[in-house]
Amino acid sequence: MHKAIVFLAIPIMKKIKIETSFELYDSVDELATPIQNLIQKAAEARKKAYAPYSEFLVGAALELENGQVIAGNNQENASYPSGLCAERTAIYYAGAEFPNQKIIRMAIVAGSTLNPTTKPIPPCGACRQALSEYEVKQNTSMELYFMGTSGQIAYSNSVANILPWIFDKTVL
Repeated sequence: MHKAIVFLAIPIMKKIKIETSFELYDSVDELATPIQNLIQKAAEARKKAYAPYSEFLVGAALELENGQVIAGNNQENASYPSGLCAERTAIYYAGAEFPNQKIIRMAIVAGSTLNPTTKPIPPCGACRQALSEYEVKQNTSMELYFMGTSGQIAYSNSVANILPWIFDKTVL
């Protein structure tokens, strides 16, 4: 008895490679003065955050092309999904008040009040998507600087770098 040999057609899979890169700074002092000032604004905004449930305070400050600086912080709610992150608080305010101004850069300072936070803390997924929308809308990269309450600062030259395969209006 002979056994039949069956050959299966296996589709050829294409692989794509997506790379991102960041710059890490050991101290705020290594950054240019305007960036230090923006980070300071984010740290000040963080102090005003309302986060009684998580004890995780976040401040964000963004600089518009006209030089205006907008700050925001996270606002929690007992119904967790009803709260809003610092990054979206700042960017939505900027979009409402200065709809034709491009966002040049954003600084984010985040961390727990319970434990030291010395590693850079990037924006959450929802904030990345919101930031991405504004970067696509303005057709210009937006620089991001993010950190914990102390320690290293991470720098990304664009939102696309931290969310490389975005969902945007071109797919709708």
